[in-house]
Amino acid sequence: MTQLSNDCFAVGPRAISVDEAVALIAARIGAVDGIAPVPLHRADGRVLAADLIAPLPLPLFTNSAVDGYAVSSADLQADAETILPVAGRIAAGAAARPALVRGHAMRIFTGAPLPDGADTVFMQEDVAVAADGRVALPRGLHGGANVRVAGEDVAAGTVVLRNGVRLRPQDVALAAALGQTHLAVRRRIRVAVASTGDEVVSPGAVRSASQLFDANRFMLMALLQRLGCDVSDLGILPDHRARIADALKAAAAAHDLILTSGGVSTGEEDHVRAGIESVGRLVLWRMAIKPGRPVAMGVVDGTALIGLPGNPVASFVAFAYVVRPTVLSLAGALQTRTVAMPVRAGFDHSKKPGRREYLRAHLRRAADGSVEAVKFHRDGAGMLSSLVETDGLVELGGDITRVLPGQTVGFLAYSALG
Repeated sequence: MTQLSNDCFAVGPRAISVDEAVALIAARIGAVDGIAPVPLHRADGRVLAADLIAPLPLPLFTNSAVDGYAVSSADLQADAETILPVAGRIAAGAAARPALVRGHAMRIFTGAPLPDGADTVFMQEDVAVAADGRVALPRGLHGGANVRVAGEDVAAGTVVLRNGVRLRPQDVALAAALGQTHLAVRRRIRVAVASTGDEVVSPGAVRSASQLFDANRFMLMALLQRLGCDVSDLGILPDHRARIADALKAAAAAHDLILTSGGVSTGEEDHVRAGIESVGRLVLWRMAIKPGRPVAMGVVDGTALIGLPGNPVASFVAFAYVVRPTVLSLAGALQTRTVAMPVRAGFDHSKKPGRREYLRAHLRRAADGSVEAVKFHRDGAGMLSSLVETDGLVELGGDITRVLPGQTVGFLAYSALG
């Protein structure tokens, strides 16, 4: 496991921006040890541990892009249709590839290797076949049409997948097309997740009138699993300093990251902070973000710990902009900033300057056909329904103080934040 220094997350009392937080995490947290090959069918979502260099070109050979007739462009009439006899036939996967005889056409099918001497393919729909078997080729087709040239997609020796990329289905397909059966990936990140506080109980447990069912823990575990983590459920840690300290110390020995929810502020009953500080180091990041502040960043026996706010919306947003980049850094993954999609605002909103704000919103198609973001009708970081009934977040930068209907705003779909 990566061993972090106790002052790894120290930034001082000032408020830091989201971009600063992500840059700091990327600079101070290294990738875990552990690389192993996995078969292609299990590679989706894993982090590639070494550049994949194309051992072959793609396409592997020059071939036809359509069913039709292969010819030499030198045999074509410039101002009239060309009549040519058909000299043979090449099917996809054919072992033999006869050369094209000048002054002739050759029947060919999609994916079949282009015969030597041919450089152009006419689509069969555009060709008239006479009773004697000759074909009439229309004028105007340029040389090289409907031909896939060897290496035009990927040249042999080029880097096609970079070390640190999180593999997607299309990446797996490219590796397969290059003949790979396995890919070297980093091991999965091990994360321990806990909720804190005597005011919450697990679903299914007996609940007193003053207690709530714990939702954050299950949301966080689901988000981590979508990132490809191996997740351990520590349950709910009680408001007891020594028991919290013991649980976190034990978790640090077997995990790369500890994630808690609630109990990290400065109140008298926030025992998580005291428990962490008895076995490690903790700092509170005052992030210039709403919702999602403060966030606790700590180290327990060399293992990173992140304490998220107890309100579920704040916890969700903080996960996207603090936990996610931490997991990616531990996994050795490339950090890529999610680009907000420009949409039209269908709401009026005022905010304080100097901090980034995220509004829950759903998309709709306006009467003029434009895509419009509509802000959720109620505020409050404790409203889980606002995450369920919306499609994503409207991102408002620190320099924005007012949004009026019709203005362009940036929209981030929830699917892009997980």
